[in-house]
Amino acid sequence: MTFGEDASLDLVVSLHRLLRSLRRAGPADRIQPTPLIVLALLTEFGASRIGVIAERVPCSQPTATAAVAGLESAGLVCREPDPTDGRATRVVITEAGTRTLTGVAHSEAEVLSRRLGSLPPEEMQQVLAVGRLLRKLAEAE
Repeated sequence: MTFGEDASLDLVVSLHRLLRSLRRAGPADRIQPTPLIVLALLTEFGASRIGVIAERVPCSQPTATAAVAGLESAGLVCREPDPTDGRATRVVITEAGTRTLTGVAHSEAEVLSRRLGSLPPEEMQQVLAVGRLLRKLAEAE
């Protein structure tokens, strides 16, 4: 690995650790990562078939099916006929699903805000500036 790869690997590991710690700090009845990603993807891309969800998560189709089934039984998503193929269905996020996703995001943001508040002001500003750059990287696909 080159120096840049080492630094990139360290950043990836740090980001994963931060996200895991934010999720653990949330409410006890928190939603698991894969269903949470499914809700976020449905919010971002709209109604989708299971195969498309599996590609975007990414996970196997059986894993996506199980995640959707759990979300559906909780009333967070529903299925509707695919308008382009009458034999297929699409998964749609419900209002309850949107509220759940928003609640999780706000909960994690509150934890992060408290942690940021414990940093010296200059470090807090650095982290916030990096956040904007990370969004650019995420959207650069």
